[in-house]
Amino acid sequence: MKEIFLLKLGEIVLKGANKRQFENRLRANVRRRMKPYGNFDVYILQSTVYVEPMDEAADVDGAWEACRCVFGVVSLCRCRPCEKNLDAIYDAIEAYLGDDLDCAESFKVESKRSDKSFPMTSIAISQEIGGRLAEAHPGCRVDVHHPEYTVYVEVRDLAAYVHGPAEPGAGGLPTGVGGRAMCLLSGGIDSPVAAYMIAKRGVEIEAVHFFSYPYTSQLAKDKVIELARLVTRYSGRMTVNVVPFTEIQERIRDSCPEEFFTLIMRRFMMEIAQRIARQDGCGALVTGENLGQVASQTMEAMTVTGAVVEMPVFMPLVGMDKEEIVTIARKIGTLDTSILPYEDCCTVFTPKHPKTKPTLGQVLHAERKLDRETLIAKALEGVEKVTVKYHDEPGV
Repeated sequence: MKEIFLLKLGEIVLKGANKRQFENRLRANVRRRMKPYGNFDVYILQSTVYVEPMDEAADVDGAWEACRCVFGVVSLCRCRPCEKNLDAIYDAIEAYLGDDLDCAESFKVESKRSDKSFPMTSIAISQEIGGRLAEAHPGCRVDVHHPEYTVYVEVRDLAAYVHGPAEPGAGGLPTGVGGRAMCLLSGGIDSPVAAYMIAKRGVEIEAVHFFSYPYTSQLAKDKVIELARLVTRYSGRMTVNVVPFTEIQERIRDSCPEEFFTLIMRRFMMEIAQRIARQDGCGALVTGENLGQVASQTMEAMTVTGAVVEMPVFMPLVGMDKEEIVTIARKIGTLDTSILPYEDCCTVFTPKHPKTKPTLGQVLHAERKLDRETLIAKALEGVEKVTVKYHDEPGV
């Protein structure tokens, strides 16, 4: 029989009356992710998502890699289904896992009997199959405490399934069960990780990027679009709202005290992001801020920049060390793109001595000469919406 995938549910199993809603969303997400790889049947039984290729043309390896990035799955395994009897189970293990057993020094069999009508207990299945495998592979001794390799047997409603050790899944909650949020996406390391972290909690992500041509180049813009594309491997498709920001930054430079440049710039960013978020049905903003990392990310500075918006602002990285953030960026594949040496609008007109402990009154006084509403309205008129997805195929 053909190879299939078993995706084990994570937090979803703890849900109550709305558990079905979470499961339906996860199934829909997996189906959508499978489309580029061929014809797959996706269904849920006993807190497990079954992903079954329906013909030989299906790209099983590509589908497997995609399943590893689906939020809501705590672990997953490639397995071989077979009939629910000992001979069929043993034959399936030999055909599917025999080479792995030959390469191991020790093994054990771990069985789980979800189908209680099966006449043998889980322990009895493990003992019988383990005995047969020990005879067939004399170079691989039985070690039930610290085996080098574990053979898993699952007797379920539709069939028995044999597989080796499972791999960790993406975890979290299925994309779409946690609402929508707007992420302020720069070209740095932090903001793509922040987008990933919030998406992991089931939130659909949209992004806003502030583009200051000619101070920042087309390459810098392309870099941000690529970062968004890499995040969509986990989050699913997103829209990147590219906001023309040059005039606002030039007006700040010409009209405001230098020490407040960055703070006033970020206040504009937050207010513009909130307006786009409201138009697009988002309920929160997401930033990559990290307490104390730079002058604009002190507690006082973040209070001032956050005061300009009314919706919640999520900062998933606020308490992380930089190395923790870099580790996640490397894991999700955004690090190499983030460190490309292209300009970022946040570095344009950077003050030599930025204010690290501002008060709201000081900042309001510093920006009093700016016509905020006119500048914001003009920027919103020039927004470019870019749809980003990990694959070019429709519906992914």
